[in-house]
Amino acid sequence: MSAVPGITIDGPARRVCLDVRNPDFFRNPLPAYAALHAQCPAFFWEEPQQWFFAGYDQVNALLRDRRFGRQILHVATREELGLPEPKPHLGDFDALEAHSLLELEPPAHTRLRTLVNRAFVSRQIEQLRPDIEALSHAIIDSFEADGEVELLKTYAETIPVTIIARMLGIPVEAAPRLLDWSHRMVKMYVFNPSFETELEANQASAEFAGYLNDIIAEKRAKPADDLLTHMISSEKDGERLSEAELISTTVLLLNAGHEATVHQIGNAVSTILQSGLFPAALFASEEATARTVEECLRFAAPLHIFQRYALSDIELEDGITLRKGDKIGLMLGAANVDPRKFTAPDMFMPDRNEGANVSFGAGLHFCIGAPLARLELNLSLPILFRRLPGLRLKHEPPVKDSFHFHGLERLDLVW
Repeated sequence: MSAVPGITIDGPARRVCLDVRNPDFFRNPLPAYAALHAQCPAFFWEEPQQWFFAGYDQVNALLRDRRFGRQILHVATREELGLPEPKPHLGDFDALEAHSLLELEPPAHTRLRTLVNRAFVSRQIEQLRPDIEALSHAIIDSFEADGEVELLKTYAETIPVTIIARMLGIPVEAAPRLLDWSHRMVKMYVFNPSFETELEANQASAEFAGYLNDIIAEKRAKPADDLLTHMISSEKDGERLSEAELISTTVLLLNAGHEATVHQIGNAVSTILQSGLFPAALFASEEATARTVEECLRFAAPLHIFQRYALSDIELEDGITLRKGDKIGLMLGAANVDPRKFTAPDMFMPDRNEGANVSFGAGLHFCIGAPLARLELNLSLPILFRRLPGLRLKHEPPVKDSFHFHGLERLDLVW
């Protein structure tokens, strides 16, 4: 049994009881992860009633394993799997999910990703460098004289949502609405969302889709040099994206294009300020900055779980038997602190050189926006610390009550 508060581990049976709403856990999951790594990195989690995997090698391998997928109803019926019917009050939310790049498998995934991918390759993203730098400086100009700031709303949110909106060709003044819709939708990805959360997410989905319908109509009438126009006009094998696919893909890019990056900027700044290390040294060069950013992604990842379905009956090497339709959870945050992969994994060590983290996933569903997120982090973090060399925490930042997305409620800084 584990001595870590809030978690009960039966190592030999590989059974775990863990309440994700326990503040001891969601505020700092690292002690629980260490206990799991020591006793059973593959385990049956009693509360959600499914298998989870925390070890780096197994998570990395399962992310790439084509026997698992993000959807299941392309290979089985609800009746066959005993799945409940869709909830009527989630119709608008489900309509967006049905064509989401994140939820599809080949060939639909391949077709969609090919049409979108060109905008996210590194050479295209690199052209955004001056925009990201100028935006970072402009935001700091707006609060530098105040001597204090709440960083998430002012800086961490503004940069990624502004950049992805500009890329897509969506008016930047719509950013507050985009953020509101996104926040309401993302709450659906935690364990057991409440009925109120479901209603909120569905309403946000309907409003978001309605807004994008109007924007897409404008782009069709008056094409521009932006990603949304590119998606409207692009073809693959004579096919174009349908209206539903355009809306779902745009919603995904807007949500994913800022939600995780917001948390990562906040987590990184908090981690650096609490580490006792000198920011000037961490960002002394492009190489040092890149190492620091990768260590922030490893140590304080924003996304901790990625779920997949078994597409057939599967027997894993360690004796775990899965039936077609079973869901598994891949614990990205735990894999990033596996002591079999990383030395002193619970320590923030920006000079470590022990291989890649899995914060962006791997395989077919590797994050399409990873080059953009990395560029935003590699530019916004050093600019912040150089402009405000006396930066320090005003108080201990509160952590969001959300396990899947590990981030801060707010980040109050003074200088």
